[in-house]
Amino acid sequence: MRGMTFTFTLSHGVDTQSEKLHHISHTNPIQTAGSFSNAIFEGGLQPQFHRDMSSVSNSVREQCQTDMSKWKKLDSRKLGITRSMISSPSWVVLKILRGAGFEAYLVGGCVRDLILNKTPKDFDVITTAKLNEGTYAGRNNLQIKKQFHRAHIVGRRFPICRVHVRNSVIEVSSFETVAEHAKEEKVNFSHMPSGCDRRDFVRWRDCLRRDFTINSLFFDPFVNIIYDYANSMKDLRSLKLRTLVPAQLSFKEDSARILRGLRIAARLGLSFSRKTETAMQTLASSIKSLDKDNVGAELYVVLWIC
Repeated sequence: MRGMTFTFTLSHGVDTQSEKLHHISHTNPIQTAGSFSNAIFEGGLQPQFHRDMSSVSNSVREQCQTDMSKWKKLDSRKLGITRSMISSPSWVVLKILRGAGFEAYLVGGCVRDLILNKTPKDFDVITTAKLNEGTYAGRNNLQIKKQFHRAHIVGRRFPICRVHVRNSVIEVSSFETVAEHAKEEKVNFSHMPSGCDRRDFVRWRDCLRRDFTINSLFFDPFVNIIYDYANSMKDLRSLKLRTLVPAQLSFKEDSARILRGLRIAARLGLSFSRKTETAMQTLASSIKSLDKDNVGAELYVVLWIC
């Protein structure tokens, strides 16, 4: 990873605290993440869990053209992934959702880790079942929660369903989940390119809401297919961390992604793309505007899970 310089101020109460990460060749990403952690924890923030996905505004998504030539379907078996590598509780959740007639995929960091032959810290599932409360077309929208005996919905801005299976918790999100201010956004299939499969379009659209390309893969273990809509495999092979949408826009949308990027790079030994690194340097001070829950959640992972 190239050396990076971050200068920012984190305030709590009356006093302010500044921390500088100096520009040194071959900066240790773990030390870099640790410097962020020390500065913030000394300000009194407490760790809490949060959803590891943020919504990109429609204006940002519209800037990303649908280039179907980059879309790939990969055979997971050729990447060394076997079904035994997927946790038993995850299989339970996937099979129940599929049995109820919904699509369901593994998504995000667990797919990334499986490809890198690392044991995922947890498994996240995304489904076509609905999550938001209320009714739609005369049906209850809590389709995910209704499928399981022990499940509850958490999160206001980015709600997910936490399903308890065999002493494990599987986080399940819906393709229809968006930021609270957007309510329940419908897929506009009129924007779908000619010859594009509807399922591909829905997955691609969701992919653009995620933070980094390497976290945007979808895995259907029933048919051994990994869906890549953002050249994620290329970035994984080159160990490069790159945002899905232009980095400046991505970090302005959610500055917690700066901390998350440092954490992921430290854990996996990644380097940043030039644009991602530049945006991190430019927008580093925006971290001080994050609420305690977001910062605490990222630092909990840095300190205890990485």
